[in-house]
Amino acid sequence: MPKNRLFTTSRDLRSALSLLQEKGLSIGFVPTMGALHAGHLSLIDRALSENDWVVISIFVNPTQFIGSRNNCIIFHPEIAEVYPQNQFFVPIDLKGIDAVMEGKFRPGHFKGVVHVVHNFFQIIKANRAYFGQKDFQQLAIIRKMVAHFNFSTEIVSCETLRESSGLAMSSRNMRLNSSDIEAALIIYKTLLFVKENKSKMNPQSLKTSATDFFKSGDLQLEYLEIVDEKTLTNAEDWQSTNVCCIAAYCNKVRLIDNIVL
Repeated sequence: MPKNRLFTTSRDLRSALSLLQEKGLSIGFVPTMGALHAGHLSLIDRALSENDWVVISIFVNPTQFIGSRNNCIIFHPEIAEVYPQNQFFVPIDLKGIDAVMEGKFRPGHFKGVVHVVHNFFQIIKANRAYFGQKDFQQLAIIRKMVAHFNFSTEIVSCETLRESSGLAMSSRNMRLNSSDIEAALIIYKTLLFVKENKSKMNPQSLKTSATDFFKSGDLQLEYLEIVDEKTLTNAEDWQSTNVCCIAAYCNKVRLIDNIVL
């Protein structure tokens, strides 16, 4: 019989987690903010392999996707539980990493991400929290937030789960037809092109070549950047760990992906 529990208030959740932590049990945390897919399940399975219990925060129907997992606590709160009226929150200076790539095209997005994840961390106080690498900029920002607030929660990065074709799993893929999916593969092909040619060019030249390669397909490119893993500034050389990040439109569906170089 599955040992899963559902909570809708932070008070009840804190009480249950305290009992587990008093027993010396570890808590993992997988925050989800949208439609659920197999990529989320991979984060949950990773968290379950490394913790005694895992908290999953969701804002959609929680009954459909973790019935085969045990030791899961579903936190399905109302907005007032996540943003209490008496809370005092001071936004942090993200040193510009929220203003490039995703931040450039979605102004203010990451300030909201920091606020909500901060509040979840305050409620759950997990040993570890699990984030998918597909949202690489978000991952970098969460790491900076954890350092700023001195949270003890360890941030665990999980590799992007992909379809057999290489397309990164996303709830947005459901809006693509078969021809769209075929066209969208240019994203992953471009990322592989970048990785395969890293030793042949400097970052700036490789960005130009990769952009040309991408434009041989049918998608509308929003950005293609090769950046430093931590600062997200444009890579000048290959001395540090770098990431190539892409955002593009397939018809009207916006897709993102990346590859660590």
